Amino acid sequence: MGRVASAGDNAAMESFWALLPKNVLNQRTWRATEDLHYEIVHWIEHTYNRRRRQRRLGKLTPVEYELTFTDNNTTQTA
Repeated sequence: MGRVASAGDNAAMESFWALLPKNVLNQRTWRATEDLHYEIVHWIEHTYNRRRRQRRLGKLTPVEYELTFTDNNTTQTA
């Protein structure tokens, strides 16, 4: 992260907000807010966070990184 208005500051969120409408919001007409809420959460937790690899996390997805971190903490406390 850099200075204000630095291109790198918003890249991750701009990518997220570009993918969300394509993959969830524009797929169908939503009758209830609860249905849309469920689909957004499902997309984030089961698709976006399981496929998106990050250089900062050693090319792991956020879920893989969290599992590695959790496994290391469990091993250290045992």
